[in-house]
Amino acid sequence: MKDHSGSEGISRRHLLSMIGMTAGTAAMYQAMTSLGFAAESGYKGPIKLDGDPKGASVLILGAGLAGLTAALELRQAGYKVQVLEFNNRAGGRNWTLRGGDSFTELGGVTQKCEFDEGMYINPGPWRIPYHHHGLLDYCRRLGVALEPFQQLNHNAFLHSTKAFGGKPQRIRDIKIDFQGHVSELLAKVTQQGKLEGAVSKEDQEVLLQALKSWGALDKDYAYKAGDLTSEFRGYRKDPGGGLSARPLNSDPIAFSDVLNSRLWRSLANFSLYEFQTTMFQPVGGMDMISKAFVKQVGELIRYNSKVKEIRQDETGVTVTYEDTTNPGSSLQAKADWCVCTIPLTVLSQIDMNVGAPMQAAIAAVPYASSVKVGLQFKRRFWEEDEAIYGGISYTDLPISQISYPSTGFNQGGKGVLLGAYTWNGPNSYEFTAMSPDQRIKRAVEFGAQIHPQYRQDFETGISVAWHRVPFTLGCAGDWTEEARKEHYDNLCQIDGRIVLAGEHASYIPAWQEGAILSSLDAISRLHKRVLAS
Repeated sequence: MKDHSGSEGISRRHLLSMIGMTAGTAAMYQAMTSLGFAAESGYKGPIKLDGDPKGASVLILGAGLAGLTAALELRQAGYKVQVLEFNNRAGGRNWTLRGGDSFTELGGVTQKCEFDEGMYINPGPWRIPYHHHGLLDYCRRLGVALEPFQQLNHNAFLHSTKAFGGKPQRIRDIKIDFQGHVSELLAKVTQQGKLEGAVSKEDQEVLLQALKSWGALDKDYAYKAGDLTSEFRGYRKDPGGGLSARPLNSDPIAFSDVLNSRLWRSLANFSLYEFQTTMFQPVGGMDMISKAFVKQVGELIRYNSKVKEIRQDETGVTVTYEDTTNPGSSLQAKADWCVCTIPLTVLSQIDMNVGAPMQAAIAAVPYASSVKVGLQFKRRFWEEDEAIYGGISYTDLPISQISYPSTGFNQGGKGVLLGAYTWNGPNSYEFTAMSPDQRIKRAVEFGAQIHPQYRQDFETGISVAWHRVPFTLGCAGDWTEEARKEHYDNLCQIDGRIVLAGEHASYIPAWQEGAILSSLDAISRLHKRVLAS
């Protein structure tokens, strides 16, 4: 590593990189926060839209969470509100598929979900971080019951086709052994005086104590098989009762094998600020959130409405739309103002008279590619055979990961896994190009390399490739740093009588929190404009 002890000091970028490599991404995020590079959700409590809008009307395009939030708050503030929604349901990407549901993707293929009653998959958002304060507040206010979502399960798997003969390894073993071996190395360096000048004598003593505790090192600062390491990584034979009670210690994996497996790369998924515990999910499916909104504002929504044109002038906004149950129809909706939450991939294809800066911003943001596959099995073999209760296994196979249900623990019977979740890259594009049946077939074939039980226990599945979903044409806004600098502010500015909102108009893209905060910001600024006019 290059020496950074010279007079020029160390750059913040390099400092963050070193923190990430040595202490993990969670520590790096906290360092970013202290340096002003990152922060948690900026939600400060329920919005207050004080002042009388004097009967002003607002047309909201899209009944995803951004649109539903705007409808709820603007109606509460005294506006006349109407919502146009493309689908026959509200929620947008806040979507849950259950037995009996069906949908048609681009290309005309219709899938029908054949899950048993009580089984479901969330093809869009599927977890809620504890620091997404806005979303959690709306769940609380609207009475949406939540339960824990298991992100980290030490007993789930890390898998590589290139390591350990393709045999999956428990997360616990890789995590603890990597931690232990690194602690031993650092302890040796410390004892040899290699940290002189970087760490004081007093701090070196404390560091050795910390490494001994954190890395499960013995009195000689060695990480090796014994009672202590088994307390961290588990036993070859667990403690029991009676004459067979004596446990057998487990053997740590050699440091070289841990390093060369590259499995440690997946450990970052459990340290990232976005995925730290506690995470939540709505009881019964993610769409419990949008259904709770609909109980409040459902009468304002006109479903099956495909927006064809958005025009504004000095007096208001006129939207031309088609009733998708009556193809070829042409209807109009008018209002004084418009909050547009249509995904940019779709909005870029709609005729809309806004200024060149907003038009350029709309066209500048591609959407990430993502595919999810839900698989139903005859029995919850991951619990019965593997003692895996919730959590996620990661793999270098094209399916990327397997997520186990965080509900219905230890009850037996059938269960649904998230059998594939791809995000951008060749695997995602390849899965998107497949037919739904091919995606499911491949997910089962790949998953069987981790869980052989797939072969005899699989029953049915369903897949969602987001670039083939007509109402989004992609998963979420995929900003680059350069695009944000040039276009983000122009995207969010009020253009005449139109303002945009959605996860794409936030610094928390691909999360429901981003959609909600974007909406609250947009309607706050719009409300000020209305009062001023």
